[in-house]
Amino acid sequence: MQKKRKVLLKIFVSTLYLSAFTFGGGYVIVTLMKKKFVDEYHWIEEDEMLDLIAIAQSAPGAIAVNGAIVVGYKLAGMIGALTAIIATIIPPFLIISLISVFYSAFRSNYIVSEMLEGMQAGVGAVIAAVVFEMAGGIVHGRSPISITIMILAFIATCFCGVNVIYVVLVCGAIGAVRTLIGKRREKK
Repeated sequence: MQKKRKVLLKIFVSTLYLSAFTFGGGYVIVTLMKKKFVDEYHWIEEDEMLDLIAIAQSAPGAIAVNGAIVVGYKLAGMIGALTAIIATIIPPFLIISLISVFYSAFRSNYIVSEMLEGMQAGVGAVIAAVVFEMAGGIVHGRSPISITIMILAFIATCFCGVNVIYVVLVCGAIGAVRTLIGKRREKK
């Protein structure tokens, strides 16, 4: 019981910290979650983290919250998911509430608008790093099918203008079919 409380406390503090200091959306938090839960705590393997993020991205809603849910659930079940949700929601809720009170002052402030524009460049770099790491994980897996799916999904979204929802659904269906075929081969 004491061990579970320590894990829940670590989940709460970690996700609260990540959420409080992550600017730029859910993909930024993905990198930080990987560093915290895979590299620092060694609670999750890197491949498993990629799977959890794929699940989080495929579900409706904010990827930061979805990622916290799947990581929290993986580590401590339903209470872990609830703990991670609460910790992830608190910082943006407080910050957005505060900003909304002073919105008109923020909107017209030159320094704040320039600062936000500068943050956009940093966020773009962090998102590029996430893409690079996730793609690297697929390439290092050396599965020609996975690499082909990744390249085709990239082409479909970036060059052909296919909606990301369709790409995710098709990739999920391909993954399900691959799993079923793999299980049938194991039975033989």
